[in-house]
Amino acid sequence: MNLLALGDVVGSIGCRFLRRHLPALKKLKGIDLVIANGENSADGNGLTPASAQYLFDSGVDVITSGNHSFRRRESYDLYDSCPALLRPANFPPAAPGTGYRVIDMGRIQVGVVNLIGVVYMESMESPFDAADRILKAGVPKITVVDFHAEATGEKRSLAYYLDGRVSAVFGTHTHVQTADECVLPGGTGYLSDLGMTGPVQSVLGVRPELVIRKMRTKMPVRFDVADGDCRTDGAVFSIDEKTGKTVSIERIQIL
Repeated sequence: MNLLALGDVVGSIGCRFLRRHLPALKKLKGIDLVIANGENSADGNGLTPASAQYLFDSGVDVITSGNHSFRRRESYDLYDSCPALLRPANFPPAAPGTGYRVIDMGRIQVGVVNLIGVVYMESMESPFDAADRILKAGVPKITVVDFHAEATGEKRSLAYYLDGRVSAVFGTHTHVQTADECVLPGGTGYLSDLGMTGPVQSVLGVRPELVIRKMRTKMPVRFDVADGDCRTDGAVFSIDEKTGKTVSIERIQIL
């Protein structure tokens, strides 16, 4: 099967760009399942019911999230009611929603795990322990992990820890696509960061002058999404349905 994983979708401008290009990309690459990180899909950070529905209507099958999962209160109920919307599994148990789902595709089932890092980020349950907990309970042969984390060292460490136990580990959060795609010795596909879907002339999707002002003054600044031309970053993981192992990885960049 061919699984398309897309980096953080930023704002309504990123959502619109994705809608214009996703149908053709799915057809071109023979995509069976699309996973996109939507934690920044609403303007001003976070995710709303409207932005989530827009992504689903555009052809996304599963939405993952991260540290901005609960930035918008109007999304809380959606995490509980929508089976295809995930928040990191290592959030405290009282948080709305879940960090693991099984997607029934008819001929096969695909497990999707969402985890968040703890290096340079908020204190959460260890992603290693959270992954062990989920895998111990039983997962389908094809299971993938969106690891929303800052440090590449933490991302690669988790990937090696899960090598041979899951089909793929792909990173999100930094909005910058890395070029280290590989299949680890145990058959787990890996990429440190998928990148983002959002404005090209930006800093992580935000107007550059606003980020510069924040860094120079250390004062609060409203981070407005940039405008102009966009790009979509992601990767196609080709996974053997019999073994659950990744056969190949192709990075995707659409301008």
